[in-house]
Parts: sequence; C-alpha cells; structure tokens
Amino acid sequence: MNRSIRNKDLSMTIKLLSSLLISLMSVSIYAENELKALVGGRLIDGYGGTPIANSVILIRNNIIEAVGNTDNLVVPNDYKIISTEGMDVLPGLWDSHVHMMAAGHGDYRRWFAKFGTRILDEVVPAKGEQFLLSGVTTVRDLGAPLKPILTARKRFNDGTYLGPRLLVAGPFLQLKPYPGTELARWGINDVQEAKDKVNKLADAGVDFIKLIDIDWMGIEKAKAVVNTAHARGLKVISHSRRPEEVKIGIQIGIDNFEHSGSTSAPDYSKETKKIIMSRTAIGEDTGVPLYWTPTAAYYSHYSENVANPEFIDDTCWQRGLGEDIVKDIKASLAHPERLPHGWINKIREQSIKHKTQELHRLGVVLLVGTDNGIPFNFSCQSTADELVTLSQDFGLPVMDIIRGATYWPAKLMGVFDKWGTVEQGKYADIIAIKGDILRYPALFKRVDLVIKDGVLYKENGQAVETAFVN
Repeated sequence: MNRSIRNKDLSMTIKLLSSLLISLMSVSIYAENELKALVGGRLIDGYGGTPIANSVILIRNNIIEAVGNTDNLVVPNDYKIISTEGMDVLPGLWDSHVHMMAAGHGDYRRWFAKFGTRILDEVVPAKGEQFLLSGVTTVRDLGAPLKPILTARKRFNDGTYLGPRLLVAGPFLQLKPYPGTELARWGINDVQEAKDKVNKLADAGVDFIKLIDIDWMGIEKAKAVVNTAHARGLKVISHSRRPEEVKIGIQIGIDNFEHSGSTSAPDYSKETKKIIMSRTAIGEDTGVPLYWTPTAAYYSHYSENVANPEFIDDTCWQRGLGEDIVKDIKASLAHPERLPHGWINKIREQSIKHKTQELHRLGVVLLVGTDNGIPFNFSCQSTADELVTLSQDFGLPVMDIIRGATYWPAKLMGVFDKWGTVEQGKYADIIAIKGDILRYPALFKRVDLVIKDGVLYKENGQAVETAFVN
C-alpha cells in the first residue's frame, strides 16, 4: 500500500478517535451539568408543613426528578452533588409587583426621555440578572407598553435574556391615561371599548389584566373588563388606593388587589373592613382566596431610606447597566428628600404596618410584591426587603410570607402545576440560604444558592459567571 495512503488513513483514524473522545467528554460534562443532587439542607417546600431535614433533591435537566431525605433517597452515581448542609432550601421566589422598564431612577420623565431606547436591550436584561441573583425566579410586570414587554418576555423564555420567568399585563386599563403615559395606559370610554381592549390584550398574549381607578371608570365599564378577562381565562389585578376601589372591586370580582391603600388614612374604614370580610368569608365556598399585594417595605421605610441612603452605594443594582445610566440614576437620587411623592410617603408610612397587619387579620392572602422600579427601589434588594418587612418588622408569620412568595402566586396565576413548590415533576427553581430563615428572616438579604430551570446561577453567595454567558 502506498505510504501516503497509509498516512492519510492513520490521520483520519486519529481524527475519528479525537472526535469520539471529545464527544464522550462532552457527554460527561453534559451529564454533570444536567444531573444534580442538592443534599443535606432543610427543605421548606412551599406547602407550609413541617420542613424536611437532611433533604435530597434530584434534578434532571430543568425538572425536579425526586424529593426525599438522606434516609430514603439515594443519589445515583452520575449526579453532581451540591451540598446544602446548614442551609434552608426553598422554591425560587416570586416578586408579584415589578416594573421592568424602570430601574429606580428618581425622575421618570428624564429616565424615559434619555434612556428609553436602551431599556429593552440593556435595562431589562440587567434587571433580570439582578433579580435572579437575589433568589427571584418569577416576576409579574404590572404595567408597560405592550410590544416591548411581550418582547422582553419572549427573550427571557427563549434564553436570550437570563433571569426570572416573566408574567406580563401590558398597558394598564383605566378611564383616561395620565398625560404622557398613553403607551403604557389605555383609556376606556364605554362598555364596548372595555371588552375590545381586554380582547386585544388577550389576543396579544398577556398573562393577566391590570385595571386601575375603577371607582372613576364606573362600575359597568369595570365589570365589563373583569367579565371579559375571566371569559378569556385571565385574572384581573387592581389598585386599592381608595375605599370605593375596594368596594367596587370586590363586587365585580377582582382577583388581586395591589398596595395597602387608603393613602395616609390611619386605618381602613369599618365599611371597608366589612366589605373585605364579606369576600374572605366565602373563600372556602368559592375555592379562591382574596389575594392582596401590599407593597409595604418601600413605603414603610421611606423616611429611614431617605435619612440613610447608603444602600444606594451597593453596586449590586449596577450589574449590567452602562456607566452613564448608573451615574444618571445616582444623580437623580442625590437629594432623595426632594422626590415628588416624598411628602405623602412620609405620612403613609405611619399607617402601612397597621393596615397590612389588618389585611392579614381579615383573612386575605398576602403576596410578596415590591413596586420595584420606582425611585431607589432596586431589583437586587427590593424582594428581600419586602420579605423582611412583612415578617420581621410587621410580625406576620414567616411561613405565611414565604408562601406568599412561592405557593400562593403560583396558585393565583394558574401555573402551580409547573412551579411554586419544590416537588417531583416541577421546574427546578430552587434557592438555598445559610442559617434558619424561620427564626431570622433577615437572612433573605443574603441568598447563597440559586438554581433556575436546573441551571446553577449562584453558589456560595457568588454568581456563577459562566452561567451568564449565552
């Protein structure tokens, strides 16, 4: 045989063997990455029962394959073991009230005028990473221009952006948009227009409907919004700023109220409390609780944050943002005491604790949401602040608040079959925190491990930066 032919054959054989070796290595690496076992931590699974000590959670690809403990669940040899010893392990957190198009800037007009063209491509993905590293694996956007927010959701879903699962409302529906807000707010002039605009949003693929100022809109138009949305399988979420909004909202079947409401009034009126109880009293009969997202932390600690703005110097909220954006946000917050709504926030903070406690006492299910995006309310901090405020500062049961950030929002939004608890068959959205969060909820401010869709994004309190490279 010709020597050149033999050399050629040998070269081809070497290439084939090299390719096979690389393939085997790739399979090994793939298996290591896709098969994980979280071992040793105390599991708080979201259901509210007794936590599972020495838990074992097997993850295959992006799905939880099995859940048990070290006594009854053996880790197969081909699984990568990730120790959760000394940690509390929970479902990934929800933030049920965010605004992805805002980033804590103190001047909305300047923000959208100067950086509007960069929000979708730069700000939204940056906020996604910030949320994820704080343990938030699902967020609800409570109002944004339709096309950009649908594009953002698609990019998170297909992996173009790395961050939480995003559920969106698109534009608010209200009687008349405030001047300059027409892209993110749609007006409702009559009953037919109410039906048409809900159907337009439903056809576009929104996940729920956001309705505000229903007491100004009038009950017939507001009812048309709710009935049309429910007929399309969509929940309706409403502000609760004034007593009439609550009264009409409960009468027409609002699913979830936002904010503690009643502005600076020290308490809810007796009539409002009676109306709320009239709805919570039939929760078991309807099979559906009354949901409420008080967005308490920001308003409860407003004066404290203004007096001590050191948290603004935390670089966590700067991740993914250009230097010019960071500089502009900082400049807009140089005098936080001069922000436009500061005067009413300072009055409101005196009553929000009592009113939130009262909502809990009246039997509503509290969801964890933050109004994230408003001035100095940053994505890397806001959800933990809300969890700590509701539990540690307001004295509400920690387990109730955990469920308000895991189990209950998944129930409300109709995705409980896929995520919201740590159990077999659900998406592998899991966080872990060193220490006992049931005794020390402030530990939520320091999430040590984050897995979303089976991918490890944070370990030992540090971002796994290779996971953020698309």
